[in-house]
Amino acid sequence: MRKKTHLGFFFFNLLVSFGLFRTAFSRTSSNNGDDDASVMLALKKSLNPSESLGWSDPDPCNWNRVFCSPEKRVTRIQIGHQSLQGTLPLELQRLTELERLELQWNNISGPLPTLSGLSSLQVLMLSNNQFSSIPADFFAGMTSLQSVEIDNNPFSAWQIPETLRNASALQNFSANSANISGRIPDFFGDDAFPGLSLLHLAFNNLEGGLPGSFSGSQIQSLWVNGQQSTGKLTGQIDVIQNMTLLKEVWLHSNAFSGPLPDFSGLKDLESLSLRDNMFTGPVPSSLLSLKSLKVVNLTNNLFQGPVPVFPSGVSVDLSKDSNSFCLPSPAECDSRVNTLLSIAKSMDYPQRFAENWKGNDPCADWMGVTCNNDNVTVINFQKMGLTGTISPDFALFKSLKRLVLADNNLTGTIPEELTTMPALTELDLSNNKLYGKVPSFRSNVIVNTNGNPDIGKDKSSSSTGGTSPNLTSATNAGSENGGDSGRGKKSSNLVGVIVFSVIGGVFVIFLIGLLVFCLYKTKQKRLSRVQSPNAMVIHPRHSGSDNESVKITVAGSSVSVGAVSETHTLPSSDAGGDIQMVEAGNMVISIQVLKNVTNNFSLDNILGQGGFGTVYKGELHDGTKIAVKRMESGVIAGKGLAEFKSEIAVLTKVRHRHLVALLGYCLDGFERLLVYEYMPQGTLSRHLFNWPEEGLKPLEWKQRLTIALDVARGVEYLHGLAHQSFIHRDLKPSNILLGDDMRAKVADFGLVRLAPEGKGSIETRIAGTFGYLAPEYAVTGRVTTKVDVFSFGVILMELITGRKALDETQPEESMHLVTWFRRMHINKESFRKAIDPTIDLNEETLTSISTVAELAGHCCAREPYQRPDMGHAVNVLSSLVELWKPSEQNSEDIFGIDLEMSLPQALKKWQAYEGRSHLDSSSSSLLPSLDNTQTSIPTRPYGFAESFTSADGR
Repeated sequence: MRKKTHLGFFFFNLLVSFGLFRTAFSRTSSNNGDDDASVMLALKKSLNPSESLGWSDPDPCNWNRVFCSPEKRVTRIQIGHQSLQGTLPLELQRLTELERLELQWNNISGPLPTLSGLSSLQVLMLSNNQFSSIPADFFAGMTSLQSVEIDNNPFSAWQIPETLRNASALQNFSANSANISGRIPDFFGDDAFPGLSLLHLAFNNLEGGLPGSFSGSQIQSLWVNGQQSTGKLTGQIDVIQNMTLLKEVWLHSNAFSGPLPDFSGLKDLESLSLRDNMFTGPVPSSLLSLKSLKVVNLTNNLFQGPVPVFPSGVSVDLSKDSNSFCLPSPAECDSRVNTLLSIAKSMDYPQRFAENWKGNDPCADWMGVTCNNDNVTVINFQKMGLTGTISPDFALFKSLKRLVLADNNLTGTIPEELTTMPALTELDLSNNKLYGKVPSFRSNVIVNTNGNPDIGKDKSSSSTGGTSPNLTSATNAGSENGGDSGRGKKSSNLVGVIVFSVIGGVFVIFLIGLLVFCLYKTKQKRLSRVQSPNAMVIHPRHSGSDNESVKITVAGSSVSVGAVSETHTLPSSDAGGDIQMVEAGNMVISIQVLKNVTNNFSLDNILGQGGFGTVYKGELHDGTKIAVKRMESGVIAGKGLAEFKSEIAVLTKVRHRHLVALLGYCLDGFERLLVYEYMPQGTLSRHLFNWPEEGLKPLEWKQRLTIALDVARGVEYLHGLAHQSFIHRDLKPSNILLGDDMRAKVADFGLVRLAPEGKGSIETRIAGTFGYLAPEYAVTGRVTTKVDVFSFGVILMELITGRKALDETQPEESMHLVTWFRRMHINKESFRKAIDPTIDLNEETLTSISTVAELAGHCCAREPYQRPDMGHAVNVLSSLVELWKPSEQNSEDIFGIDLEMSLPQALKKWQAYEGRSHLDSSSSSLLPSLDNTQTSIPTRPYGFAESFTSADGR
């Protein structure tokens, strides 16, 4: 009877469990598009957006910046930079299919609602709002998370929760100025986050040291600078030497101490900011010889030894007398100083020594050092809290009589070399942690080793270990408890075991089914990355801005994306179609796609030809046009696949509204293809030189002036305002493309090279086009940014005269434009004859042309140092273009600023478009202080959409 009762109870429980499971399942199933719509309506109500956002339709899937799946499930909300106010509703957690939530650069306030359980969420962008708190379970269940950006929010104090480690796909975690307290969690390593490349935790309230889990991590960009906590971040930074993929490390304005580690393994390190800490010891040679290094900040530390000398290409922030170097300028230290530093090395360069050992004469009141006639006779380091070992280099002081190291925490053995010191009479090593045999000193030397418990032993007792007695006894206790008392309960537990076994079996079957399903989905995701002949791609320049997207859409199933830091797939309206979202990194497009859209590289689709290949027009099925450059096989002969990919990786970083955007590339066998945005009006040379045969109107002076300014701004960005400095090397009208609005963009980056830092130059193979080559480049092959300035000057001359840089139809004395232009510019009469006759001249236009002609002459000066930089050209031309502004201001100017806004609102919106962050405007004491700060601009954080740089404000 009792068994039946138990079995009945079991089946009752099973039915109840099944009923609960059905209820849970039905609740999940009910969370459909209707529920998502109600959540979105709640979001609209709480944010109360203006009508301009376009959220008036009853169906949220038709709202601007909101994207849904075919099942009407909300997958993306991209409403950054919309000046929104209000709070977020608690219902947001019910958007279980949400993949991207972008709310950055608004004025949303109140507490963040918990988003725990949003297992599909991949990108979370909440930076630059007014959120007041973040719930403890906020990251729970976000297993698909790839990018988190929550910078610049006035959160109440919080700590990064342990639940974040379940987001194993995390690549970017940025939480600057987010009021994080406590220690840096010890899970930001390769084990938990094998793909984490960016970790930004600057301007918080963190304490403690860098966690050991950083060792061997994939992190490339690490910011922990400017902690506001009382203790700041402390300790040594030895873990850095094992973070071999690092490109930038910002540790400034903390309390890090001790010597710097070995940097020889950090082959990609470009920016190292250490200022305003308490680092000691000499600057290591491994840092000085690092070829990748571009920026280093060392001011306000306790560095010792000689002033370091970095290569000329490194921008160094090292204020005079802000460290403990032996001399104010680079020079060899006194031999006694070198010996004492060698002794300090074995003790990890104590901070106390670094603070008190100043200058190049140890006999001038150095702590613990006594001299007689410039000879060191007494070293007394008693009770200084020293750790480490005793250096054998004490023996180098031949005149040393007394050596007192008592009452410290020194370990190791007593060096044999100390027995060779001829003048030594007293050696006090008492009360340390030394071990080993005491060497044989001369009979007249008093040696005190009292208070070292392990002296005379082979090892220190503190280093030996054994089995924990507690662990052993616990094990024994466990075996004792398994005696008779256990047997007495056996029969009474039998039914319980059976019940739990059956229930366990049911759950095991359920889990196996779930595992099979997950594996299937994972396999499908992997397969979607394989190159396929047809694809649909969207490459947005601005996050959440569909109006400024560049779309590549081809009907099909997937696209191959190589070296992509973020990919999102959204079902399209086309049958069987997908949309792949590529926010950063290089985009690979299959050869079949490009063959399809160019009609198999038809001759009818050729837009132009040059030394590097042929450019074809491509039209996608939705009418979008692209330009596909097919490289000639001769050009790429000998160029390895890795080198080609490397060059593409550099070029994809260059984004500016006056540079033609590189959208993607294709590698297929010997095929090398580049995909650019399409510029419908073609090249400047077409409108400048070939307008009669093309059936075009000649360019007005106003248009020429605007084109010149556009080109200047684009090249200025390349030279000094991009993340790195580039030289184009082939500026000419055929490489300047025009849009329907006749605004210009610089194209053809086939010859782009990284510019040298400072005033140096680099020697390269001569490349470019005769007529536009600067004299020094044509003769020596040495190139600086002034090579582009010369070419730009030639283009200005072409815009003024309508003549080509090299015109072989002209007499020999007039064939070269620069020479002829200089001759014609001597007096007003001859110059007026040189102006393109199609330009409608009046007094105002003539004045403008004269100013541009003078600028062109300076740009084409014979010596590079006589030429201005592109910033000067932008300033000259922009002042002229001002004259051509329409009399009525367009309400939708390039910044989209409403003139009815208050000044603070307008400034905030302008900064948003400028891409500036709170960090950029922070106190200079917390940021690297450089004369040339452009080299310290970090790579664009992962997850951010392409944003304007400071150059775009021009």
